[in-house]
Amino acid sequence: MAYFPAFIKLDNRKVLLVGGGHIATEKLEKLVDFTNEITIVAPEISDEIESIINERGVVCHRRTYRHEDLNDIFIVVVAVDDMALQKEIYEACQNRHILCNSVDSVDYCDFIFPSYTKKGSLTVAFSTSGISPSVAKYLRRAIEKVIPDSISDFLEEMKTLRKSLPKGKERMKLLDDKAKEYIDNLFDKKEKQ
Repeated sequence: MAYFPAFIKLDNRKVLLVGGGHIATEKLEKLVDFTNEITIVAPEISDEIESIINERGVVCHRRTYRHEDLNDIFIVVVAVDDMALQKEIYEACQNRHILCNSVDSVDYCDFIFPSYTKKGSLTVAFSTSGISPSVAKYLRRAIEKVIPDSISDFLEEMKTLRKSLPKGKERMKLLDDKAKEYIDNLFDKKEKQ
């Protein structure tokens, strides 16, 4: 069965990352695009993780995982090679109704990380439901090329308009027309090149 696509608001929600190696680094780099409410638990961490900790104020406990690490946690990412530990953490998360992702172990995942591109407020995600992360990655790279850097400014303009105009059909039509014009102009320019 395919994964349900959803964008989750992480404001004031705590994330636990178990692991400190290369894969944990990749997951942390994605997580900090959306929140700094992250705690890392790992006996050793990569230089890249150390750098992110210093830049973003992420909390890190240099030790092995403990069950109490799950207290007040919303999402857990397990990025360790120890399959028994992945299973243990996943089962503990299930008992506490905490969403869990165990890297490269779909049996111990409630969700997966899609390949995504982020430009300002725009986030576009790609997933093959874990079948081929490489396909999602290369499709993302292709689509990234057609998304202009100006999208951030345009979205800020739309945000301002949306806040300043009264709700109703007229606002919906104006915003829809502006969005259509922006996208149509974008692709008309691409076709002419």
